[in-house]
Amino acid sequence: MTTAVLSPVAQPVSIPVREIMPWAIFGGLLALFALYFVGTEQGATALFNGMYIHEFLHDARHLLGFPCH
Repeated sequence: MTTAVLSPVAQPVSIPVREIMPWAIFGGLLALFALYFVGTEQGATALFNGMYIHEFLHDARHLLGFPCH
């Protein structure tokens, strides 16, 4: 005799927007901060003296398509 066994189905969990929003804002600010340093630091809007940041991020600039020479 055969018996059918039903496996449980996973139900999606809803996450309220007010719980996601602080993390989304934090992630967005972190992305803008990284984009600034890779894209424009040591250019016309430099915040730091010297070329250390430019040289540290030099290959990332070219990889992402930012000209720096």
